[in-house]
Amino acid sequence: MSITARELMTSPVVTTDPKANLYQVAELLIRKRISAIPVCEPNGTLAGIISEADVMRPFRESVQRVRSRWLDLLSEGEDLSTEFLDYLRQDTTPASDLMARHVITAGPNATLEELAERMTAHGVKRLPIVDAGKLIGIVSRSDLLRGITMMHVVAK
Repeated sequence: MSITARELMTSPVVTTDPKANLYQVAELLIRKRISAIPVCEPNGTLAGIISEADVMRPFRESVQRVRSRWLDLLSEGEDLSTEFLDYLRQDTTPASDLMARHVITAGPNATLEELAERMTAHGVKRLPIVDAGKLIGIVSRSDLLRGITMMHVVAK
């Protein structure tokens, strides 16, 4: 008997809304000590996944330089209101703009071997577990390691 995703997955899953802004996503990642979070519609369907790297993308140095140049151009010869400048500095980008939309998933009955193969083949660190179109759990690489040790203990 093989170990399945249902036995390995973390459930319930910490999720975020597609409209959550980057600050809200980052705060949730930090508070829950996770490196990525599924983005779900209100009905529980998986819309995408957003990782720490996705959250950091808008803050890369090259993006900051472009943003700074535009602020300089906008402010030449005119004093812009403090409120307007503060608004421009606050990034209100929603999770839906930065999340990965093509998410590799698995079903609850996928075996440990199938999960490992899927993660390896697609180069992903976690697999959302979906049943009837709804997110029901998530399996990470550490969950797979736990499953391997469970199999080893049972084999003894």
